[in-house]
Amino acid sequence: MSHSLYLSSTAAGSGKALVALGIIELMLRRTPRVHFFRPLIQSSPPGVPLPGELPLDEDIHLMVHHFNLKQSQQESYGLGLEDANTLISQHRVNEAIDTIISKFKILEGRGDFLLCEGSDYLGDSSAFEFTFNQEIASNLGAPILILGNAYQRSPEEAVNPIQMAVDAYTSHGCEIVGVIINKADPTQLEAIAAELQGRFGQQGWVLSVIPHHLRLSSPRMRDIATQLEAEVLYGQGQLKNLATNRIVAAMQLQNSLHWLQPDCLVITPGDRGDIIAGMLQAHQSSSYPSLAGLLLSTGLQPDPAIARLIEGIADPLPILSVKPDTFTTAAQVKEVHSTLWPDDEEKIHLCIDSFDRWVDLSKLEKQISAVQMRGITPKLFTYTLMEQARAHRRHIVLPEATDPRILKAASTLIHRGIVDLTLLGDRYDIQRVIAQHRLVLDLDRVRIIDPSCSDRLADYAETVYQLRQAKGITPDQALDTLHDPSYFGTMMVYEGDADGMVSGAVHTTQQTIRPALQLIKTRAGFSVVSSVFFMCLEHRVLVYGDCAINPNPNAEELAEIAIASADTARTFGIDPKVALLSYSSGSSGQGKEVEKVRLATQIARDRRPDLLLEGPIQYDAAVDPAVGAQKMPGSAVAGQATVLIFPDLNTGNNTYKAVQRETGAIAIGPVLQGLKKPVNDLSRGCSVEDIINTVAITAIQAQALAPADTGPG
Repeated sequence: MSHSLYLSSTAAGSGKALVALGIIELMLRRTPRVHFFRPLIQSSPPGVPLPGELPLDEDIHLMVHHFNLKQSQQESYGLGLEDANTLISQHRVNEAIDTIISKFKILEGRGDFLLCEGSDYLGDSSAFEFTFNQEIASNLGAPILILGNAYQRSPEEAVNPIQMAVDAYTSHGCEIVGVIINKADPTQLEAIAAELQGRFGQQGWVLSVIPHHLRLSSPRMRDIATQLEAEVLYGQGQLKNLATNRIVAAMQLQNSLHWLQPDCLVITPGDRGDIIAGMLQAHQSSSYPSLAGLLLSTGLQPDPAIARLIEGIADPLPILSVKPDTFTTAAQVKEVHSTLWPDDEEKIHLCIDSFDRWVDLSKLEKQISAVQMRGITPKLFTYTLMEQARAHRRHIVLPEATDPRILKAASTLIHRGIVDLTLLGDRYDIQRVIAQHRLVLDLDRVRIIDPSCSDRLADYAETVYQLRQAKGITPDQALDTLHDPSYFGTMMVYEGDADGMVSGAVHTTQQTIRPALQLIKTRAGFSVVSSVFFMCLEHRVLVYGDCAINPNPNAEELAEIAIASADTARTFGIDPKVALLSYSSGSSGQGKEVEKVRLATQIARDRRPDLLLEGPIQYDAAVDPAVGAQKMPGSAVAGQATVLIFPDLNTGNNTYKAVQRETGAIAIGPVLQGLKKPVNDLSRGCSVEDIINTVAITAIQAQALAPADTGPG
């Protein structure tokens, strides 16, 4: 089953609490390990919290306390809307999304199911919230349940916003499991259901319409008191009274009595003693319906004689006082929204009963469990990188310690506890660069080694000599070689003094890779070292190989690259569906290059029958479901490929750069594969973020090569 579900409404007042209560109740019938999360919350709502706790958000307060969920309020949300707006205004959108993803994944990892409820669309920020909700949902990787509001709307008016939301979410690569329209006029249920079915019936989604229930949308007296900041004069014990109707009692008492309805709120000026006394008597009389309470306007208090009368009633109706005039007060009451409190058992049971009655529960469960997310979003991918690396911290050596980008990256890596680090270079030179660029890096938290002064230099030199003497190297040449920080760092990895190395910010690819090929060498079963790029497109991450190392691999080498790339993808949380690319798909084309890809595909299948591989196949057929279905019907890879293997370096390198430049994709790599121990190359134009990502990738590769070792290197 999918571990999470994203509940997204199309407008304010859609009744998310009803649906959220129904879903959590449904899932708690299957497992006790259920949690609730909101990516964005408004400012703290007014209200009467449980003892010792201020409610940060109404729905969080309701779900956590009613269901006794094992989570704190602070764990239950990503960001406050004000904080999110501040970050975005400072062009720090990525930081905002990273914060939300981080808190979401922590909570998701603690249970069996997590319901994520989108924001409220209140006030001037509603347009921003709608867009931001799409971005968040896409990055969290949760399937979407869309909630619409049919209150006082025709069937077409109710469904049109749903259509817009469906289009927006699908364009972001999100999977939708259903649509629920709430607050429908009971006489319109069939018409709205028919409109939903007509537009989305072919999708196989859950499609439900829930009728409007007056008691659910009506506020209690405590909602009115809280939201109007009213003074409670009397009746504190009856603030749970439900106000389903209201009248303004401006006429004489005998005329006002004719307008009374059950659970009515009576609004009248505070000096109308006749109305106050008469309404209290009517409430106690069996001839008139029971009232919810009185709301006194103008700030005037009841006359002492009337006050004495009220004080003589054992348990009087709630009587509230506000300062605005009667007209303004009546208008403000219309804006009071019904708040669900954890102790409001009547409304909570009404919500759950409505959900159970009108929603196909078994189909919803099947839809959630059947969701197969299409890949992984770039944000979730990079978040997962850091979490994987941090889980079993490894020791990485950085040979280019006087490059300010390296030192900035080192600061972040150490501060976030992602890896342990060794910097190669003279300590004084490193301190000078830190001071010159005003960097913040605690050098006491990293190891600094100057290769020319290292006490391991002689031992390393002897090892290099033993490894390379057949190639004609002398002991002195071996010693000289180790003054090159790339060779020294590689020897640290070879000898187990570090788990991996990252270089290339200053050095060329050859300077980085040559020592690894000479000293560390390839793993068993691999004759070549190859590479992949993680291509972070807008809504998914693809693996491209090999775009950096092998100019023209033969069929056997191409099969190795495909297998190594699939394993790399799986190591980093990407389900490998491997497409070996060519200029034709299936049996449609002939030629030497096509035959090479066809043979490579067969070799890879023979060696690894557990992998899903397809080739030869064209790029469009590999990634576009419609084209894939047309060109290669029945293929388990066509249209769904996550790993794309290029037939040669010319094709691969040009393609990854074209995609990067034309789409704005982030290319993480090259990530080397096939070595016994991980060494990775940076571009000399790399950013600080590139370095951080590559170091994390190297650490994860080291984890995969030594799964039994869970401690630092």
